Amino acid sequence: MSSHDVMPDMDLYQPVQVEDAISLAARLGDRAWLLGGGQDTYGWLKDRAKTTEALIDLNGIESLRGVRETEDGIEIGALTTLTEIATNPLINENYSLLSQAAGRVASLQIRNIGTLGGNVSQDVRCWYYRRGLDCYRAGGNLCYADTPEGMNREHALFGASRCVAVNPSDTAPALVALEASMVINGDEGERILAAEDYFVGPAIDIESTTALREGEILTAVRIPSTWANATFYFEKVADRNVWDFALVSMAVAMKVSGNTIEDSRFVCGAVECKPRRLLEIEAAVNGRSHDGASAESIAATASAGARSLAHNQYKMPLMNNLVKRAIESV
Repeated sequence: MSSHDVMPDMDLYQPVQVEDAISLAARLGDRAWLLGGGQDTYGWLKDRAKTTEALIDLNGIESLRGVRETEDGIEIGALTTLTEIATNPLINENYSLLSQAAGRVASLQIRNIGTLGGNVSQDVRCWYYRRGLDCYRAGGNLCYADTPEGMNREHALFGASRCVAVNPSDTAPALVALEASMVINGDEGERILAAEDYFVGPAIDIESTTALREGEILTAVRIPSTWANATFYFEKVADRNVWDFALVSMAVAMKVSGNTIEDSRFVCGAVECKPRRLLEIEAAVNGRSHDGASAESIAATASAGARSLAHNQYKMPLMNNLVKRAIESV
């Protein structure tokens, strides 16, 4: 009998070139697991909730690290740590929405190891799924959280389709707000997806939180200059200031003149299986001046259409209040 105190047997590959990693990923397919910081990976493997025949350790690929200026913004390697993102002068000066979000991930020790690519590609944190129960996401025919007796305080208000788990990434809403693009490489070449399309809900793919295909690797994230030096608002509400995942988060980019929001992107985290763009809020605030009364009336519509579960109704007024605070921050 194997012990849960030791890792299961598996092959280990440590490529130093992106091309070699792509070749390995294509050849091994679903028999391999891509490894970045490992904060999500090692928990799955140690608990035996998931297994793999091989690990492809990407940490030796230096080209996947660092922040670089481009002709129209910046490019961040997928293996860049969250601490580097939170402290990078270029990001702090021009895209502080992302550095704020990265700085709120878990604890300093985890941010020192965790990577941007891992943070945006991690699996959902529903405890039923993590315990290895045969829920819909694990190939079964039941969502244990979406029952009258289910523990669903942290689960979704929107976009549920069999699975009601939320996307747990703190940086994902910020990237959607900044109109980031995700650079994906595979054996058929490179493709680029808008961050908004990178994250998928269970109606599209019940087994994955992203649009990554088998054998593909997220190699970089590109942020255009569109929102550089805009007015940013980020807030994450969690049970504790360190370690905990968001109960609700709000990432907002605004172009402001006086007290008029000329253009904006409002993105809410931890209320859906992917970052939720608040299009109705954007339409309501763009091109108009706002005071406290108008902010409150607009924000009251943020949670419209929500389907609360037995224990997560509190997320609806929380969503509304974070939108109000973002508008008032102008």
